[in-house]
Amino acid sequence: MLAPDAASVLDAARAAGATLACAESLTGGALCAALVEVPGASDVVRGGVVAYAVDVKRAVLGVPQTLLDEQGPVSEAVALAMARGVRDALSATLGVATTGVAGPEGHGGREPGTVCLAVAWEGGARALTVHLPGDRTHVRSGAVDAALALVHAALEGRADEGSWNRGTQLG
Repeated sequence: MLAPDAASVLDAARAAGATLACAESLTGGALCAALVEVPGASDVVRGGVVAYAVDVKRAVLGVPQTLLDEQGPVSEAVALAMARGVRDALSATLGVATTGVAGPEGHGGREPGTVCLAVAWEGGARALTVHLPGDRTHVRSGAVDAALALVHAALEGRADEGSWNRGTQLG
């Protein structure tokens, strides 16, 4: 599946009457930056939280410490909690989260290139894990593309179809 660009994600959000909020660890703000680079993004994007540190995930996004301890910061469950947390914190229709290991070394038992993504909306959510090849820059940019594709799918009601079946349905 070819990843949609940020402009098409914003168009889909407008068509759905949705607003977006980003919770980013792995991507360090690149996802939100890609969205706000598009003229007129302010009518859709509520904001973003870069929660690179575990204590920020807990304190700002409300990720439970027990979840962080049991699953580790790079997990679908934590990504889902981050997406729900930023959605609530920024009063958005839809929250999206990225967490992962860019490398070059593994982290918390996860290999470099492991990326966990999640999107949460009223009454539903979707999380998945993808493995992206390449160096830190390619993993981060690939994570942004994957997150844009997941948000676009959710906005079009396709988050549980097709190529996204690799992940775990949650919510």
